[in-house]
Amino acid sequence: MPRVLVVDDEPRIVSFVSRALAAEGFQVDGAMDGARGLDLARTGGYELVVLDLLLPSLDGLSLLQELMEARPAQRVLVLSAVSDVETKVRCLEFGASDYLSKPFSLAELVARIRARLRQPASGPEKRSLQVRGVTLDLTRRVADVGGGPVSLSEREFLLLEHLMRREGDVCTRQRLLQDVWGYSFDPGSNVVDVCVGRLRAKLGADVIETVRNVGYRFDGS
Repeated sequence: MPRVLVVDDEPRIVSFVSRALAAEGFQVDGAMDGARGLDLARTGGYELVVLDLLLPSLDGLSLLQELMEARPAQRVLVLSAVSDVETKVRCLEFGASDYLSKPFSLAELVARIRARLRQPASGPEKRSLQVRGVTLDLTRRVADVGGGPVSLSEREFLLLEHLMRREGDVCTRQRLLQDVWGYSFDPGSNVVDVCVGRLRAKLGADVIETVRNVGYRFDGS
């Protein structure tokens, strides 16, 4: 049973997220100030920490910095109403695994947590992915195919990251809907195909391969 720590100064958020994660099979603890959150995170053996930034006693950025110095392999998902690019970049540079802005979709939060827990926690994550001539900057969230940085929307970035981390594997539409969009069911839309089309327009038509009637593959061969 994966252990998750939720650090947020809003009791409603701590309760809401904790109950939802518990229903998904997680063991959850909560903290509503930065000092308590840091103490728990340092000693609690959590697979992942969900961290707000606007906290009493110790702000989230300071907590993140101290925690990553003490436990460099700790997975941290920042969940905050602070949504400017500079803050996101600072969190990722400090070692956060992911950043989700409030207001948020609970389904997307759960999907991102599951995605992060599938990744090994053997050390700090890479700051870029390089596959088949495509470089994805995980901090700045831009792609490069040799002609300079290409801006991506949040969903385009998440989809491209998902496919690149699974280089050579066929990713079904249903799995992409679950892991990238946070849907536990197929809403009957073509959001995956539309997003793939936008990525191809920006990065090249042959970057993502269509596997007919199944899904898509990022083939590094």
